Amino acid sequence: MSVLPLRVRVFRHVWRLKRVFILIVSPFILLPLALSTTEAACAYVIALMALYWCTEVLPLAVTALLPTILFPMFGIMESKDVCMQYLRDTNMLFVGGLMVAVAVEHWNLHKRIALKVLLLVGVRPALLMLGFMSVTAFLSMWISNTATTAMMVPIVQAVLDQLHHHEDAVPPSRKQSSMGVFHVSLPLPDTASNTPHGSGKTGEGGDMDVSGAGETAHEEVASACRSNGQETLKPPPQDKPPSRVAAGMLCPMEEVEEASGDEERKRRSKGLLLCVSYAASIGGIATLTGTGPNLVLVGQMSQLFPQNGDVINFASWFAFAFPTMVLMLVLAWFWLQFVFIGCNLRRTWSCGAGPTEKERAAYEVIKDEHHRLGRMSYGEVNVLVLFVLMVVLWFTRDPRFMEGWATRVFNANAEFVTDATVSLLVAVMLFVLPSEPPRYLCCWRWSSDAGPAPPLLTWQVTQKKMPWNIMLLLGGGFALAKGSEESGLSRWLGEQMTPLHSIPPWAITIVLCLLIATFTECASNVATATLFLPILASMSQSIRLNPLYVMIPCTLSASFAFMLPVATPPNAIVFSSGYLKVSDMAKTGVVMNIIGLLCISVAINSWGRVLFSLDSFPSWANITEPL
Repeated sequence: MSVLPLRVRVFRHVWRLKRVFILIVSPFILLPLALSTTEAACAYVIALMALYWCTEVLPLAVTALLPTILFPMFGIMESKDVCMQYLRDTNMLFVGGLMVAVAVEHWNLHKRIALKVLLLVGVRPALLMLGFMSVTAFLSMWISNTATTAMMVPIVQAVLDQLHHHEDAVPPSRKQSSMGVFHVSLPLPDTASNTPHGSGKTGEGGDMDVSGAGETAHEEVASACRSNGQETLKPPPQDKPPSRVAAGMLCPMEEVEEASGDEERKRRSKGLLLCVSYAASIGGIATLTGTGPNLVLVGQMSQLFPQNGDVINFASWFAFAFPTMVLMLVLAWFWLQFVFIGCNLRRTWSCGAGPTEKERAAYEVIKDEHHRLGRMSYGEVNVLVLFVLMVVLWFTRDPRFMEGWATRVFNANAEFVTDATVSLLVAVMLFVLPSEPPRYLCCWRWSSDAGPAPPLLTWQVTQKKMPWNIMLLLGGGFALAKGSEESGLSRWLGEQMTPLHSIPPWAITIVLCLLIATFTECASNVATATLFLPILASMSQSIRLNPLYVMIPCTLSASFAFMLPVATPPNAIVFSSGYLKVSDMAKTGVVMNIIGLLCISVAINSWGRVLFSLDSFPSWANITEPL
C-alpha cells in the first residue's frame, strides 16, 4: 500500500480544517478593522457575512442573523431596531405570494397548465423546445424555480424516451415497456410538488429559492426530488446497456449512422434539459415575487429611499421586466436551437411534412399524462380563481397610468394598502374556503364523508413547504442596509465613488452587471443582491445618477447564474440527469450571460428609461440623513 507524500497529507488535513479556519479564525483576523469607527465596525460585519455567505460555512439564514448580535455589540444599532428589520412589508409580500404558490403546487395546478400548453404547442423539434421554455418560464413567474424544474424534468425525460425509442425501431413488445418508464419517473398527480422558492432561485414567491453554491443547491435538489415522488432522477446514459455498435453487430456504414444518431440524441437531450433550467431562471425575473433578488430590491428601496413613492410595485415592475424576460427567452431559444438542434429549418420545423411516428408517440405521452389528471376538481378551480384574483388586484392597485382601486379608497393620505396587503388577503382566503363544494352546488358531487371539508390549504402543508429561511435572509439584508445608513458607511462609500462621475452611466451599468453575474455563479442570488444593492445606492447618490439605473440591472443580473451546476438548484437538477457535463453548461452559459447582459442594457436604456424617468435625478434620492 503506497503512502501519500507528506505535502499531500498536510494539504488534505488543512483542507478539512478550512471550515474551522473560516468560521473561527477569520473573524479575529478581520477584527482590527472594526475597532476604529462605527463605519469600520459596520464594514467588518458586512465583510464577515459576505465571507460566510460565499463559503457557506454556516447556513445562509443563520449567517443572516449575525446583525442581531454584532450591531448591538459594536454600538451601531439598538437590538430592538435591528430585530424590526426582519419582519417588514416586503417579507409579508413574500409570505402571501408563497402561500398562494404552495396552494397551486399542492393542487397540482401547475402540472395541468404545463401539460395543456405542451399539447397546444406540439412536439415538432423547434416548437417542443419553445413549448418547454415558455411553460417553464410562466410557471417560474409565480412558483419556485426549483419546484418548476423538478416537475418539468421528468416530463422532458419521458418525451425523450419516446423520441429515442422510436428512432431505435425496436419491436412493439418493447414499445409497451417504454411507457412504463414514463409512469415510474414522472410523479403521480396526487401530491404537492416541491419546496417553493427560493436559488431559489429558495426560494427563489415564484423564485424564493436561494440559488446558492455547493451543498445548498444539492440539498434543495434532493428535497425537491423527494417531495416530487422521486428518490432519484433517471439513470445517466452511461448506465444503460451497451449499444449495438459496442456489441459488434453493425457493419461499418451502419456504425457511422448509429454513432451519428447517438450524437444527435445526446445533443437533443442536452438542449431540452438546459432549456428548462435556463427558462426557470429567466422566468423568475418577470414578477416581484418570482425570485429573491426582486424582493431584495423592493425592500432596499423602501429602506434606503422611504420617500420614493412606491416607484417599484408589482405593476411597474411587470411592465419593465416582462418584456425583458420575453426578449431574453426568445434569444435563449435561438441560441439553444442553434447549438443543440441545428439550423436545418426543414427538419426542425417539419416543413411540408406531417408528424413522424416518434413525434406522434411523444405527443401521446403528454396527452396520456394530461388525461391521468382527470377533470378539474372544485379545489383546483377555487385555487385558480384566487390566483387570478391576486394577480388582477396587484395590477390594478396602482397601475401608474391611471388611478387604481386603492388610490382613492385607501391610499388617499398615505400608503396604507400595498402589494403585501393583497397577497395576504388571498392567502388567508385559502385557509377559509373549503376544498369541497357545499351541498347547494349541484354542479360538483358532494363528498359522502361526514364532517366539514378541509380548507384549500392547511397549516401542515404550508409549514412543510414554505421556505422560511428566506424570511431571515431578506431580513438580514434589510438589517445590513439600515446599519450602513445608521453608521454612516453608506455616506462614506458614496464619497469614495465620486470620481466615477466622469464615466458614462451605461458603461458603469455594464461593468457592474458583469461583476454581479460572475459573483452570483458561486454565491446565493439573494445574498449577492443584499450585499451589492446598498453600495450601488450610495454610489448613485454620490454621482447624481438615478439609483434605479444601476440597481434594477444589477438585480436582474443576480438571477442569471447559467454556467455552473452548483450556481442554482435548477442547474443542479438537470445536471443530475446524467446527460450534461460541466463543460456543456459552462460553454452554453457564457453566451447566456452575454445575452442576458445585452437584454438588460436594451431594456434599461429604452422602455425602462421611460417607465422610471431615468434621465433625471429624483428628489427622493436626495435623502441622505437617517429618518
